[in-house]
Amino acid sequence: MACQFREHSRLMSSNRSDLNSLLLPMRAIGLTLLFLLVAWTSYAQTSVGIRGGYTTSSYTYQASPGSRANSVPGLGRPTFAFVFEHFNAKNAGIEVNFQYLSIGFAQPNGDTAPILINETEFNYLKMPLLSSFFLGKSGRFQLKVGPHFGYLLNAKDIRREFENSNGGILPPFGGVGNNPKKLMYGLTAGAGISKLFGKSTLAAEVRFAYDFTNPESMDRVFEISSTNLEFTLAYLFQVKKLKQKD
Repeated sequence: MACQFREHSRLMSSNRSDLNSLLLPMRAIGLTLLFLLVAWTSYAQTSVGIRGGYTTSSYTYQASPGSRANSVPGLGRPTFAFVFEHFNAKNAGIEVNFQYLSIGFAQPNGDTAPILINETEFNYLKMPLLSSFFLGKSGRFQLKVGPHFGYLLNAKDIRREFENSNGGILPPFGGVGNNPKKLMYGLTAGAGISKLFGKSTLAAEVRFAYDFTNPESMDRVFEISSTNLEFTLAYLFQVKKLKQKD
């Protein structure tokens, strides 16, 4: 009876923690969408478009508390996004992306032959909410920074070629019962150049993102974090023009 009560308490605590983790990004997303709705109806310059390119990722993890942090090679994958860009000041505005992002790791068993690989891929719907600043007129240099949130669409164990009975390696995430955590959150920063052609804009950009998400939900690994680097091109079309002041 006591064990059942403890298990029930643990599940209730876990559910509350998951609910609190969900509410924070949902509130931020809701406030951002409200701001966008207000911005759409105001006098401002608004553009929409698409962004695509290539992303690479890497992972760092601690197998247990106090253990040495290990770095794991990541995966390279295509990425694409729908873009909403809004400038409500002369050289500043915001940008929101609805992005399909694939990241993951390819962990080798060591340096000696035969080299075996454990490879896992995470596919996310990611939403960066970025402050955007630029210099220039028809040719621009832009800086962007802000938080990002996301939701795990699926996890796949592409290869699982070795196991370590003593632990110390990243576990599988794509199998039945692995149940990786769904929410993603972190920080994104980028820099790039853009060129205006009438109502159209072409932009090239490099972005770096640090993700605080630990997908592990079964206490098999103490801590996991990831980074990813994106190289992208974007095409935007102006749908609302900034009102000129007299």
